[in-house]
Amino acid sequence: MTALAARHLSQWGLTAVVIVATLALWQMGVVGLHVHAVVLPAPTEIVRALADAPVYYLVQTWYTLLTTLAGFAGAAVIGILLSILIVEVRVLEKTLYTLIVALNSVPKVAIAPLFVIWLGTGSQPKIAIAFLIALFAIVIDTVLGLKSVPAEMLDLAHTLHGGKLDVLWRIRLPCALPSMFAGLKVGISLALVGAIVGEFVASDRGLGYVIMTAEGTFDTSQIFAANAMLAIVGVVLFQIVSAIERKMLPWHTSQRGH
Repeated sequence: MTALAARHLSQWGLTAVVIVATLALWQMGVVGLHVHAVVLPAPTEIVRALADAPVYYLVQTWYTLLTTLAGFAGAAVIGILLSILIVEVRVLEKTLYTLIVALNSVPKVAIAPLFVIWLGTGSQPKIAIAFLIALFAIVIDTVLGLKSVPAEMLDLAHTLHGGKLDVLWRIRLPCALPSMFAGLKVGISLALVGAIVGEFVASDRGLGYVIMTAEGTFDTSQIFAANAMLAIVGVVLFQIVSAIERKMLPWHTSQRGH
């Protein structure tokens, strides 16, 4: 086993110990204090809720996952393209950039019903909300990265008669990758939040729907079970983006020690 693999195994082992210890304390606290399951179910009750209907939870998780990925993919593509336009076309920085900031200031829960009116009650409004929530973080971080190129490097490119496309492809984008991936990691988490917000507003499927229906019947164990699935999905998606970042940016200081 290499030193790097041993370090990763040690980190995951420590994380597992912390999670197990937390669950054990939770279980003992609920049992010892006789907390009612409606207020706070024990971890064993949550596991039982998942074990009683594993296929049901997997199907609802799959629907939420697809919605999240669709919204995130759109936000990643559109967000990076918009960021390039904002940096390259000065007038867009004063107009489009300001509009994106203004849109982000509006609570997405407040505009989610509009997407339902415009797009119906299918998966489209959930994807749209996931897209909108993730877009801002991706644009902000990518614009920051594209603007963080050292002036000396840009001056050298101009001296060598480098065209705008060459400067963008060979200088700006490589320099922007660390900030871009920071935005993508935040964006994938926000896309999951957006998918759940959309399911809260109008849906007959997904983990958000599970939470809403469980709330109506005061089934707290089911609510925690759905949130546990959300936590797992969120961690997995974040780790996937982080793994892609490590592959593409092995040279960056943020990857030292990985």
